Amino acid sequence: MAKLAGKIALITGGGSGIGLASAKLFAQEGATVVIVGRTKSSLDEAAAEIGESVVPIVTDVSDLDALDALYTEVGARFGRIDVLFANAGVNNLAPFEAVTPEDFDQQFNANVRGLFFSVQKALPLLSEGASIILNASVAHKKGSPLHSVYSATKAATRSFARSWTTDLKNRKIRVNSISPGLVETPIFGKLGVPLEAIEAALPKMLETMPMGRVGRVEEAASVALFLACDDSSFVTGIDLPVDGGLGQV
Repeated sequence: MAKLAGKIALITGGGSGIGLASAKLFAQEGATVVIVGRTKSSLDEAAAEIGESVVPIVTDVSDLDALDALYTEVGARFGRIDVLFANAGVNNLAPFEAVTPEDFDQQFNANVRGLFFSVQKALPLLSEGASIILNASVAHKKGSPLHSVYSATKAATRSFARSWTTDLKNRKIRVNSISPGLVETPIFGKLGVPLEAIEAALPKMLETMPMGRVGRVEEAASVALFLACDDSSFVTGIDLPVDGGLGQV
């Protein structure tokens, strides 16, 4: 039997990368998937890849009015959410001394404020025993150059998973986070660093990783599926690394 048969799943940042790979997998496992993103063209392309059982809704998670409209529409269509994958986020690499207030606000608005209210505003729709998955990052446990703001946002994400586990225990809602490491997603091209520089730095970075390679989005999606379905029915409050060992040794 499909692992998410009959479930309603909502994925923010569902138009590309880990979000899209997860949406495809969730749909294959029987879920009706709502994918959320800021760009209609990207969502439409993603929906065409996923096929049936997908509903694309344009929403900027840092816009609280837009979140209200999103959940009003989801409530009218489905009446509930069984799986919520808060995956949307941004990463603007910059040296500590070069971080601007705009860089800081953009990352905290999307990765912390947007994530927080994406989940809070979904609470009336979450079914008893629902699964909430937060996309953190190996960065929350590493002291990497250029990542000070991004790492802080992901440390907040990890903290939310712990706190919300206790906040929502009476509703039997499980809250977990995943922490991808180097995974090949479109965010690679949006870091404010030339792709050539990233490619040049990769060999040295991979030397520190036991598995010695960049991860695939499908590998992160498989972990999200585990946390979404009953295979993880006694798992809550954890952070599950998907990093090839980068943050573990």
